[in-house]
Amino acid sequence: MPVSVDLDGLDGLSRSERIAVLRRRISGAAGPSAASPAAPVTSTATAPVLEPVPTTAQRPTRPVLPVPSALSELLPEGGLARGSVVAVSGAGSLLTGILASVTASGRHAAVIGMPRLGLLAAAEMGAQLHRLALVPDPGSDPVEVAAVLLDGIDLVVLGLGGSAVPPSRARAVVARARAKGATLVVTDGRWDGAELTLSARVDGYDGPGSGDRRGRGRVRAVRLGVEVQGRAIRPRTGRLVVASAGEGVEWTTARESGPTMTALSS
Repeated sequence: MPVSVDLDGLDGLSRSERIAVLRRRISGAAGPSAASPAAPVTSTATAPVLEPVPTTAQRPTRPVLPVPSALSELLPEGGLARGSVVAVSGAGSLLTGILASVTASGRHAAVIGMPRLGLLAAAEMGAQLHRLALVPDPGSDPVEVAAVLLDGIDLVVLGLGGSAVPPSRARAVVARARAKGATLVVTDGRWDGAELTLSARVDGYDGPGSGDRRGRGRVRAVRLGVEVQGRAIRPRTGRLVVASAGEGVEWTTARESGPTMTALSS
């Protein structure tokens, strides 16, 4: 199970000491069974599907955190660059898939201010929940909580709850992420200065029948339209499929095959 993080007692420690303390707290709160290869979550993991497979043109020039393989094809470095800030919006499957990829690769992640995060969906995508820390109620200053966690966590996801972060504050946190080599993902709010912006929308569903059976049957996959924008790249778009595969979930690039039901606009 994911754990809540105690941030007390980190003042005055070096970066390496903070990393060691934070990871000990995550591992200790999760209990010994969470780290065992026989933990229940691992039985549903599809970690190999979630590892990025960058082509020669996408070979990273900086260390990156992994993302679902189909998504990696849209990113300029094949993953989320360490030391960067990325804004994510739209369909929640995109963020859940990123969390699953990062924790399945053995790295640690923290999620701040998102009490309704879909943990079951994350586990089905291969997330290792004992490497995921939750701070559902960060108090009056969630940005400060994120800044502290950047000292010792590979990926920090910050839910802004619809608020906007002043540019001067955002620049300070961007500089901290760069200095610590951690990646910050911001969502549900306004953040100026993000290196990449990822947005996803549900385009349709695979599975329901056509003709007389149109709209009937079991949904086997969700189709996502994804757009990637950045300061140094031209906008990129792609269609991805999040589909059930055995006991887990896999990500693939969309191919037109089989009946598709179009998502209704909200």
